Amino acid sequence: MSVPTTERPNVLLICTDQQRFDALGAYGNEFVRTPNLDRLAGDGVLFENCYVQNPVCAPSRASLMTSRYPHAHGLWANGVQLPSHEQFFTKTLADDGYDCGLVGKLHLSACKDGRLEPRHDDGFRVFRWAHDPYPGSSENQYHRWLKTAFPDRYAEALQGSGFDNLPTEAHYSRWIGNETIDYLRTSRDRSKPFCFVANFFDPHHSFGAPQEYLDRYRPEDLPPPITRDGELDDKPPILTEASKESYAGNARGYQSYSADELQQVKAAYWAMVSLVDDEVGRILAALEAEGLADNTIVIFTSDHGEMLGDHQLMLKGPMMYDCAVRVPLIIRWPGQLPAGERRSELVQWVDLAPTILDATGAPPLPRGQGASLLPLARGDQDAVTRGWALCEYRNSGHPYDDAVHTTMLRTENWKLVVYHGLPATDRDRTGELYDLATDPDELNNLWAVSDHAPIRLRLQEQLLDVLVATEDRTQPRLDDF
Repeated sequence: MSVPTTERPNVLLICTDQQRFDALGAYGNEFVRTPNLDRLAGDGVLFENCYVQNPVCAPSRASLMTSRYPHAHGLWANGVQLPSHEQFFTKTLADDGYDCGLVGKLHLSACKDGRLEPRHDDGFRVFRWAHDPYPGSSENQYHRWLKTAFPDRYAEALQGSGFDNLPTEAHYSRWIGNETIDYLRTSRDRSKPFCFVANFFDPHHSFGAPQEYLDRYRPEDLPPPITRDGELDDKPPILTEASKESYAGNARGYQSYSADELQQVKAAYWAMVSLVDDEVGRILAALEAEGLADNTIVIFTSDHGEMLGDHQLMLKGPMMYDCAVRVPLIIRWPGQLPAGERRSELVQWVDLAPTILDATGAPPLPRGQGASLLPLARGDQDAVTRGWALCEYRNSGHPYDDAVHTTMLRTENWKLVVYHGLPATDRDRTGELYDLATDPDELNNLWAVSDHAPIRLRLQEQLLDVLVATEDRTQPRLDDF
């Protein structure tokens, strides 16, 4: 039974694109400057170990919206369309009396070369879609705004100066902040509680930011990539391949960067994070000014991470390091959740939709596979947790000619990554195994170390059990036969 509308909380979901879990001061990063998000963490609950279900955009975002694993919802790779029968949590909320809106990226279908992403039955009354800041379809609302508000800047960007380094007032991230604030102030249906999704594109590559943000960071002051000499020698061969060329040969690989360039990339990445942080600060100030802060659940997270030179890799793809698949997650709900607390338990992106539906009193998704995080966030003594996290990659990024399929199982102290072989692909079966208690940076692969064969076997068996447990068996059984 839903709670009365007058008592139901609003929901503000803020999601970035390609932001590592450690790209926040609240996660222990002493170099990045994120005062607004750090303050949000101080007012809410920070989850230290949140894992996405795929290391690239579209499959991961589908898991957020549907609370289902990629092998269940069917959007297994970028460029694949989410089946129309899959239900969004925002549709459930809209049907249950919420006013729902979105600004920015969605990415649940093909978007390359200006392709217009088709609308799902998504529940969004307000839909201000722009896949990214680059030239694209005529329905890219950021470009419509930029062309009207800053015609000279728009023309210069199209002529070659690009969109990444536009001044702050014309930047994509500023537009996301503006549109979110406009919704809070003027566009929402004030007769209903709301759920608004603000999808930033930053800190996604290409690596650029307004000059005032670049000026905040000195590349030479930042730490170098996390790696060691010869790190990839005993790791799956695809990682060496990706180190030479990212995205199956469609983007520069780590080995093509000089040490100075890697530091410049990191500085630009932190600059993008700081830009988002300032926009989040503006949004939270508007929420407060509108008298909405006390009855609004604010969730901050990201769809996956970025290698950023760690482990001699760039961008994302068929890799399951924490910097690629572990993301920030902060939930603030004044008066309902404790402030300034942290949770170390393993949680997943499939859990976010059930958490929102639980908090709002809306019905659960009929085929959802996640679980509400509210008991854990509250600190309930009887809160049930899984003790594992699952991530899948099925040639999900730029496709390799010999398909790359990997599956990760993370437990409390161990991470197993299986690189599948025949009959899934013509590649050799291999993998990674890390003892996270002694090697939290995932530098030393224990997959082929004989002393660790028993734990590898146990984890591979557990992975089989997890895959069976996450199969979709929601089709009703009518009788014994």
